[in-house]
Amino acid sequence: MPTIIPFPTRYSAFALCVVGLAACIALVLVSPHLWLAWVGVAVFAVLSGTGVHDLRQARHAILRNYPVIGHLRFLLEFIRPEMRQYFIESDSEAAPFSRAQRSLVYQRAKGEPDNRPFGTQLDVTIAGYEWINHSMQPTKLENHDFRIVIGGTPHTADTNPPPSGAAGASHHPCTQPYSASVFNISAMSFGALSANAILALNQGARLGGFAHDTGEGSISQHHRVHGGDLIWEIGSGYFGCRNEDGTFNAERFSANARDPQVKMIEIKLSQGAKPGHGGVLPAPKVTPEIAAARGVPIGIDCVSPSSHSAFTTPIEMMHFIARLRELSGGKPTGFKFCLGHPWEWFAIVKAMQATGITPDFIVVDGAEGGTGAAPVEFSDHVGAPLQEGLLLVHNTLIGVNLRHRIKLGCAGKVITAFDVARMMALGADWCNAARGFMMALGCIQAQSCHTGHCPTGVTTQDPVRQQALVVPTKAERVRNFHRSTLHALQELVQAAGLDHPQQITAHHIVRRISDTEVRLLSNLVMQVQPGALLGPLDKQHNVFRTYWPLASAESFQPLTQGPHGLVSNLPLAA
Repeated sequence: MPTIIPFPTRYSAFALCVVGLAACIALVLVSPHLWLAWVGVAVFAVLSGTGVHDLRQARHAILRNYPVIGHLRFLLEFIRPEMRQYFIESDSEAAPFSRAQRSLVYQRAKGEPDNRPFGTQLDVTIAGYEWINHSMQPTKLENHDFRIVIGGTPHTADTNPPPSGAAGASHHPCTQPYSASVFNISAMSFGALSANAILALNQGARLGGFAHDTGEGSISQHHRVHGGDLIWEIGSGYFGCRNEDGTFNAERFSANARDPQVKMIEIKLSQGAKPGHGGVLPAPKVTPEIAAARGVPIGIDCVSPSSHSAFTTPIEMMHFIARLRELSGGKPTGFKFCLGHPWEWFAIVKAMQATGITPDFIVVDGAEGGTGAAPVEFSDHVGAPLQEGLLLVHNTLIGVNLRHRIKLGCAGKVITAFDVARMMALGADWCNAARGFMMALGCIQAQSCHTGHCPTGVTTQDPVRQQALVVPTKAERVRNFHRSTLHALQELVQAAGLDHPQQITAHHIVRRISDTEVRLLSNLVMQVQPGALLGPLDKQHNVFRTYWPLASAESFQPLTQGPHGLVSNLPLAA
């Protein structure tokens, strides 16, 4: 008796296509004027041909086993993010920003009411829930334009003066301090963002009276159109101030830095999304506009090294800061970084002590920050989150009596007024936001920034896609988002009985620990007393006891090493 091999059901779709093709051909032969039959022939011929190709190709196992119908799997996978975003994810599910967060930005950017009926949607009983304590005597403030002065801090009141003979900051002081908003646009380069996005952000910054960080891609022609205040970020590629070999060019720097539109100079050591990782802008993306802004050749790979060539030690870094401050005509000069090895940060602080040179500001970037594209391991597992980085920087400067000379900015998923208040409670003087302002421009979190196919024209160089972003309309939304966020911050400050958000401390924020226990944030986070690091360390936090002695102003490397690395290797939060 012959063996009957059953027809595999996985080929059913392909078989139906072949049967359909045969049936349509038969209909054509019987009724050649029946146009539906001809349409059927065309459709089933394409599907049958696809099935034959699927069986013969070697790239996808799914298609070899499930010809024709296997393509449905790839289609569903392709539209899965959109389906999940619109129909499945909850309002509070952050990926990386929740629908509630995005909706709040959109409402504030459009000038729509952002009040919420029927109470909070948050579970106030779960661990991690936080709130700010209110006062029985709220204040009444005239406006929400909270500002701080960056640079120009007098050094005469120092309780920790530089050593005798040190080349101190007084040699090249900041003579053009900047009155900054407490909420500004974080670093995003032209090239990562479209021309229209840069135009809208800068016009919004001018309308709202706040600052726009250029990102390391330097100052493009689009940054200059509307005249909004700029923070010029200088990365390791020295774009806008480089020689042909990629080294720093003082003359080009000075020419750009002295532009009245540039208010501050920010040296980028690292960014939260991919700290310790350089970058390459491929040659095809180096357009004439980008090449002109960065000072690089057109159509050649544009490299951002992972480290700076202008300095190799902490002391050299301090002298570089002083040099940039002088070359800029005395404008506030500082640096941005994501905290990594604690001893490297401590080495920078010791260099400040040794030279007497201090930056006018430091921006702490959290590992939760975003970028156009980064290796997954870097996004997920490299760099300290903003809370830990900001706390260590703030407390270290207090511990060496330098905090009053240096303003602290921060960035990392700052969206709401409470986010700003919380960061200021942890030690920040101001906050920056990148993705929040992108959403104000219309970003829908499609997460296709690296593809050039941004659906809203924010992160693409495609001129057709950019046309979707209408600059005057989006600039107004940028201004609205900033204004509404600071108005909400004003209301929080008033409710707490304060006069300025800088008065918010960790004593004002409460955090739930468990179902039955809450604590003030001041009882949970590190707090160092003024000058405490200038004496014995035996009563200090483990991070100081362990790593402060290993730090040297002469090197970023730790002083004490054994055959297997550090002799003491306690974690940051020990």
